[in-house]
Amino acid sequence: MQTPEPQQRDRSSTATDPGNGSGGLAETPTPVEVRVHADPALIPSVRAVAADLAARADFDLDAVSDLRMAVDEACSALVPLAREGGQLRCGFAMSDGRIDVICRVPVTGDATLRQDTFGWRVLTTLTDDAQVLDADPEWLGIHLRKQRLDP
Repeated sequence: MQTPEPQQRDRSSTATDPGNGSGGLAETPTPVEVRVHADPALIPSVRAVAADLAARADFDLDAVSDLRMAVDEACSALVPLAREGGQLRCGFAMSDGRIDVICRVPVTGDATLRQDTFGWRVLTTLTDDAQVLDADPEWLGIHLRKQRLDP
């Protein structure tokens, strides 16, 4: 009797349209997702996953460091806005020499993420693209994209 092959996930999916109406930011499908309590003490764990994935995707050391710092900054901006007891969710999708990251937290009320801060400037400097995801009234997120520089 032959052992069945494990099913492979579609690795071509990207995190380019998280608010496409198929569940919003609460359930954004990505190949790798980290969920932790929205606590600043847990951000280093998410940062480590980001760096590891970038290194495994053959990003150079500077790009790995940039992505690690950008994910740290995104999480640090979102965690204080999270609803009490909420989870910080970070999804990572790798394809075509790039990594898309969506970090998000559940929110209540009129939580907004300012884009005129030093932290936001850091995000836009360290990544190829950074966007606030605020179309879903129950979730607030940040989409980051980092492109690998091939020699």
